[in-house]
Amino acid sequence: MISIEEIPVAELDEFWELHIRYLIEDGIIEDKEDIAYFTGNEYRGILKDHMLRCKDRHHMVYFIRDGNRIGAASYCTYLSEDGKCFVLDFWVFPEFRGNGTGHCCFEALMQYTKADGAKYYELNSTKEDSIRFWKSMGFVENGKDEYDMPLLVKR
Repeated sequence: MISIEEIPVAELDEFWELHIRYLIEDGIIEDKEDIAYFTGNEYRGILKDHMLRCKDRHHMVYFIRDGNRIGAASYCTYLSEDGKCFVLDFWVFPEFRGNGTGHCCFEALMQYTKADGAKYYELNSTKEDSIRFWKSMGFVENGKDEYDMPLLVKR
């Protein structure tokens, strides 16, 4: 069974270290400009501010199995709109990948967010293996975002 552990704003440093490693090692970002952006105060400050707001608060969480952190996610459920839960980041730590762990983690995230009012899910992805994973979870293509990145939705 997988549980969810909310990451408090005061404890984000460890998350940020894991996050940049994930972005680089999984080939999501490659150039120095992107690395500077995702490690910079602008990006991290915006997300921190969104974690502190009262309405449509941003969440960062760890996935826990048998007392161990096995992955992480970052998301925002827009309760002030139509209940869309936008998943900004989702990953299983490399040593725990395989055997359906990602599926189980996303199922746990859906249960957790639905209890908080999420009605459907949206995310963007450009990597073929990630898109295959999300489609296996029931996501379908849903156009592109303002940065021309493909969007996937699960209703």
